[in-house]
Amino acid sequence: MRLVVVLLALLLAGFLVWHFALSPKEVSGPVQPQEGQNLEQVHSSVDADADGVDDQVDILQGAKDYVASKPKYGSKYYQGGYPTDNQGVCTDVVGFALRAAGYDLRDLVNKDIEGAPSAYGISEPDPNIDFRRVKNLQVYLDRHAKSLTTDLSCTGEWQGGDIVTFAKHIGVISDRRNERGVPYVIHLMPVQTAYEEDFLEWSTDITGHYRWS
Repeated sequence: MRLVVVLLALLLAGFLVWHFALSPKEVSGPVQPQEGQNLEQVHSSVDADADGVDDQVDILQGAKDYVASKPKYGSKYYQGGYPTDNQGVCTDVVGFALRAAGYDLRDLVNKDIEGAPSAYGISEPDPNIDFRRVKNLQVYLDRHAKSLTTDLSCTGEWQGGDIVTFAKHIGVISDRRNERGVPYVIHLMPVQTAYEEDFLEWSTDITGHYRWS
């Protein structure tokens, strides 16, 4: 019995070491650009909501403002599409970020699905949920946003306010970076250490990197 307890304790210790060594790290603050890296924040020439802040920065700040409300992960259906009870999923980070910049993602995706249903593979559109599905946002972004590199070594091409997609996940790129210049991701998941994390290098299924305008 004592041997079993010792073995279990060793397994638990090993798991904890593995978990904290490999899991995404919480952001602690911006780092200084490394020599030879161009990490200056890009700006858009578009200001859709005419608030004096360009779209790129508006999207970035909108994502930060959304997660600052500390939404709880929960997948539900809402009349009107957007969550109203401080619950949400990963796509809501993008939806609310774009809303802060003057764009209604629900309306945009719904109109695109109606105009090109075969591109989405949807026979019965539902505007209240279609824009909250990662696979649909991937199609929309491929069709309407600027597609950028998914190579993490091109650190200067990853900018705060960009959107990144994964096989079953989506988030907004932060303006904060790790010591290698790779940016953090602002996102919402069922299990995570923070809303803004050193996530890109930890992930293995990046499917797209986009700039809205």
